[in-house]
Amino acid sequence: MTIHDSGFMMENGVSCLPCTPEEEKRIVTELKNESERNLKEGNLYFVISSRWFRRWERYVGIDADGNLNHSSDTQHTNMDSSMVAEMPGPINNSDIVQNGSVCNENEIQLCRMLMEGQDYVLVPQKVWEKLHEWYKGGPALPRKMILQGVYHRNFDVEVYPLCLNLIDSRDESQSVILLSRKALVSELFQRACALRGIEQNKVRIWDYFNRRKHAQLFASNKTLEESNLQMDQDILLEQVDGRQSSTFGMDSTGNELALVSMEPSRSSFTIAGGPALSNGHSFGYKSNLYPGSSIGSGLTDIGDSFDAYNSVRKGETRGLSGLQNLGNTCFMNSALQCLVHTPPLVEYFLKDYSDEINTQNPLGMQGELALAFGELLRKLWSSGQTAIAPRVFKGKLARFAPQFSGYNQHDSQELLAFLLDGLHEDLNRVKQKPYIEMKDADDRPDEEVAAESWKNHKARNDSIIVDVCQGQYKSTLVCPVCSKISITFDPFMYLSLPLPSTITRTMTVTVFYCDGSGLPMPYTVSVLKNCFCKDLLLALRTACCLKTDENLLLAEVYENKICRYLEVPLEPLVSIKDDEHIVAFRYQKTGMEKTKLVIFHRWQEKSTSDYLNSGKELFGTPLVTYLEGDHISGADIETTVSEVLSPLKRMHSSAKSRIGKENDFLSDGLDEPCSSSDAHSDENVEFEGTLSTDLSLRLHLTDDRIMTFKPLKKDTLFESGKIFGKILRVVLDWTDKEQELYDASYLKDLPEVHKAVFTAKKTRQEAISLSSCLDAFLVEEPLGPDDMWYCPRCKEHRQAVKKLDLWMLPEIIVFHLKRFTYGRYLKNKIDTFVNFPIHNLDLSKHVLNKDGQSYKYELYAISNHYGGLGGGHYTAYAKLIEENRWYHFDDNHVSPVNESDIKTSAAYLLFYKRVRRETEMETEEPSHDHSVS
Repeated sequence: MTIHDSGFMMENGVSCLPCTPEEEKRIVTELKNESERNLKEGNLYFVISSRWFRRWERYVGIDADGNLNHSSDTQHTNMDSSMVAEMPGPINNSDIVQNGSVCNENEIQLCRMLMEGQDYVLVPQKVWEKLHEWYKGGPALPRKMILQGVYHRNFDVEVYPLCLNLIDSRDESQSVILLSRKALVSELFQRACALRGIEQNKVRIWDYFNRRKHAQLFASNKTLEESNLQMDQDILLEQVDGRQSSTFGMDSTGNELALVSMEPSRSSFTIAGGPALSNGHSFGYKSNLYPGSSIGSGLTDIGDSFDAYNSVRKGETRGLSGLQNLGNTCFMNSALQCLVHTPPLVEYFLKDYSDEINTQNPLGMQGELALAFGELLRKLWSSGQTAIAPRVFKGKLARFAPQFSGYNQHDSQELLAFLLDGLHEDLNRVKQKPYIEMKDADDRPDEEVAAESWKNHKARNDSIIVDVCQGQYKSTLVCPVCSKISITFDPFMYLSLPLPSTITRTMTVTVFYCDGSGLPMPYTVSVLKNCFCKDLLLALRTACCLKTDENLLLAEVYENKICRYLEVPLEPLVSIKDDEHIVAFRYQKTGMEKTKLVIFHRWQEKSTSDYLNSGKELFGTPLVTYLEGDHISGADIETTVSEVLSPLKRMHSSAKSRIGKENDFLSDGLDEPCSSSDAHSDENVEFEGTLSTDLSLRLHLTDDRIMTFKPLKKDTLFESGKIFGKILRVVLDWTDKEQELYDASYLKDLPEVHKAVFTAKKTRQEAISLSSCLDAFLVEEPLGPDDMWYCPRCKEHRQAVKKLDLWMLPEIIVFHLKRFTYGRYLKNKIDTFVNFPIHNLDLSKHVLNKDGQSYKYELYAISNHYGGLGGGHYTAYAKLIEENRWYHFDDNHVSPVNESDIKTSAAYLLFYKRVRRETEMETEEPSHDHSVS
């Protein structure tokens, strides 16, 4: 769309803005902080194109991670103009708004499928006003903050308001109305009547979802969300005689129950928006059939007004109803289809379960979630082959789990976890939960402790979900300091399995000696692709023959600085890219408690004394070492720097030159040629400049951003206890003397982690087994630094070693394959093919407690995820047990599928049912009839 002239003034390329970049950054930061301190419903936020906002961030000195950029420091306002980013120009949101999207009220619609952070950012009203005052431009895209949820209350910026298509029955004309989903139906009446020029007492407005009358809407204080209106749906306006009274009632399924408050959400503030279409999958009025046979493709909606107890037509197969996509709800549809095809749950919810509804449980939803799920299941099993629009269920879900409200794509596993837990609490047979004091294992037999733990669990938790979906595992924690062992037995509802990699990755890391006892040396090691930093360190220890009293410190070097230390053992190796430069500093373990000294290098021109331009002159790899003593002088630092540099001293002999070149580590010819008289012996090695200890190094103290420089004096004293973070940073200026004495090539030209080599050989697809995923889940590993365990013996939090073992398995077991990894620096999806059995999954070797039960399982449902992060599409495979046939559920489309085709790399959730032994089946009561009366 056209952006009006902003009036942005530039003279000879110079800004007329009254603020400097530093002042703009400070003002915006203060306004953002003020806004977060005053969160309330109705606050305005403005949508701004990420493309423009990133340019502004670069201009004021904020990098992509929101950190301060060095060029914006107030000490460097006189830096070379080439180092300062250009002004962003007028605000330009044209790339995120729809062309011709201006409605009658001049409301502008955003493009669909936009992602926050990637396509747009949200800024508070005062920030927008300041940015617009400085830069003009637009268009303005205001959005209101709403309060979501009944029990868990979340603040949410409604980026995509409800878009309703108003059809006027008088002339079949259509108009678009944009309203908040929290707007009242009375507001909808006012807007519609004003738009069509008709009095309110002369109209009747219908919920016209899928072009079918569902329920008459009344001008009340009920919200549009509570009325189950969906994005892009139709509403029908009819003109009636003002004297005529309407006899149409409310939605037959819209039962309103009393609500009870729950504990508040941990996070009270989330910024969310999102798309309203299903990533290219149609959910409109026309059937979007795939080639071939499609069973549940009819979109005759039987949702809100459908009688759940109607019988299926004679001869028609039950359980083949699709679920209509209501706007990025494929994640919900996939999880629901797996649950509604779980045999014990089908049997339970097709019976009368009203006696088990728990309306008093403060952890539940007063039975509303269970009733909504049960009603939806009955519809799906009673509608023949017609697709259901789960509008009522989605409305309940939004009330009780606001994280799933709106039209964002979500995770089917997160929804499954919420549903299982919510259904359990709503159907908990325990009305008054007793207080139970947990006892320590105290070296008692595992069988006794496990039975006691399960009994205590059942005393507080007893439902159909516990009966069929919950198992028990043994958790063992060992304190790394005092070796205290803690054993507990805990229930589980599903198992989240890591995906171990069978493909190795070669990584090259350069190892430096912190004490200056040897030359830096690159080592290439092989590690599993999806391992962690601790595995890389282990491989390096072996490669460089690390002694028992030594450790390695991993770091990434970027632009001659250390941009990060890789000190978290469980940091995934995928966070290290192939083109990065990784180093390891080899140091004595006793140095861990000492002051760390980081030495940076820069070329010092003879005539240059302007340290403000020194940022350009940094070169080589920073060196890390440790300082002895509680009181450190400038002379101590200079001596330590000399020791660390000592291996780099040039020699008469070519021995070191050859060693370096053999390791591809020397750069272009900085070594002086060796004389023939010295080259005959490698043993008689002498250093040049033996009086170098008298040479005064030019050292400057600097800060963590290498922006300030203060000459280091020998008599300067530091107390290690008063040094912030126990890190000192110095910059060494290299003059002609240092260049003549030391070989700087060892500090330059670091090899990349992995150098890509072109090859015509095709690599095979990685494949792992479900059993290996289980082994990885049950392996012993240390807890993360954010998940410390409180040791009762040490009386301190410790990074304990944890070991899980399966103790008791449920009738229904769900495996969650952890395909999504969230590291500090990137998000990733693992598309590895997992080879899982369809029949006879034998878990007996993974279970500790051999209680005589069957540990063989059959697969009956799969939730699939296709595509990458932030989008993609969910489908489901489910097996009709009575028919012994598999079907593909893709939203409203249902089609038969061969069993041989259901094993794909998209498998995300696997649902298994226990195969009972003949002896168990003989003693079991006759199965209940699943028919619906």
